[in-house]
Amino acid sequence: MRRVRTSHFDQHEGEHATRQSSPAIDALERDFAQDGDAVGRFLEENEFPIAEAPLYTLAFRGAADSVRLRHWIEGLPSSQPFHRLEGTDLWVHALELPDHSRVEYKIEVTRGGRTQWVEDVLNPQVARDPFGANSVVTARGYEVPEWALPSDGVPEGTLDELVVKSEALGSERGVSVYRPPGFRPSRKYPLLIAHDGHDYMHYANLKHVLDHLIARFEIPGLIVAMTTAAHRMDEYSGDPGHARFVVEELLPRLEAEYPLQNAPESRGLLGASLGAVASFDTALRYPKTFGKLLLQSGSFAFTDIGRGEEGTPFERIIEMMNAYRDAPSRVTEKAFVSVGVYEPLVVENRALIPVLRGADVNVRFVEARDGHNWENWRDRLREGLSWLFPGPLWMVYE
Repeated sequence: MRRVRTSHFDQHEGEHATRQSSPAIDALERDFAQDGDAVGRFLEENEFPIAEAPLYTLAFRGAADSVRLRHWIEGLPSSQPFHRLEGTDLWVHALELPDHSRVEYKIEVTRGGRTQWVEDVLNPQVARDPFGANSVVTARGYEVPEWALPSDGVPEGTLDELVVKSEALGSERGVSVYRPPGFRPSRKYPLLIAHDGHDYMHYANLKHVLDHLIARFEIPGLIVAMTTAAHRMDEYSGDPGHARFVVEELLPRLEAEYPLQNAPESRGLLGASLGAVASFDTALRYPKTFGKLLLQSGSFAFTDIGRGEEGTPFERIIEMMNAYRDAPSRVTEKAFVSVGVYEPLVVENRALIPVLRGADVNVRFVEARDGHNWENWRDRLREGLSWLFPGPLWMVYE
């Protein structure tokens, strides 16, 4: 049956809900009862969020009618109240998280009937995306992978800028092309086409990831073409014109300008969210063209009863996925699929795995304690790329 979700933003905990306590908060309340300067010292002496696994204490200081935590964890009410320490302007909230979790959030502050979402000024951890920035709380065991960060001494690839005229899309498209360190025209290289590729560079450090993994011999030198949609909701939701652009216009241009390996198993598609749908749809419409898919948190909406989402771009996705589930085909040879367990799309991605395997696709499926965001997708790139395009290191050990 088609699943129906209630938006977390429609759920609302009572203002007087029982609060989650923590040792740090309990100690502060005891100290404040004896010393009015305790709040200032508390803020000066602690780094926020205060980590007392499995509790992570957030704090906000300022006059407000109410303060609430807004996060994106599927399964929990996304609006959770902070508790104000009596007699002060300090608000605190203890969030319980399993180890290895990573959660993006904002603080909702209401004053005089006006509500504003703000970053947590006490927390230096920030994640950026095309819509702005969120504060981040990370649980015990999570670390930003060093292979995703800039590093002195790592040979750097080069970016070329192409303009591709497209009859299929009725416009010109700018494409950034990554050439690996030590590029030689006399060699033949595998190809990866990345949907939302410029966002992958800006928010998921794709270029740094490629530089590191190539230098560590975990993947071979790759040519990576990074595309961006002009009308993302339409082009990435099963639009045949987009698939035609990728295969009949972009791919021949890349083959004409770069020394590429010619077999399907040397070509791959990458995308997250709707970009994963665009990757899947392109491979489905042009079988035996791409032998590798790297699909992250794909919006693979489907229904078992009815059409659903009529009149929206998701109607086309639902029709595509329903048809594929009814008659699965070997859309690619290998597919790496990742998803965050804290995002609403986890069910759709889990449901796709047995369908792909039933069509004789070699699948690796990874779940992470994270949400629908670019740093989750960044953190899975090493495993995905090195499994799909194993370099000399993995070829030795596998």
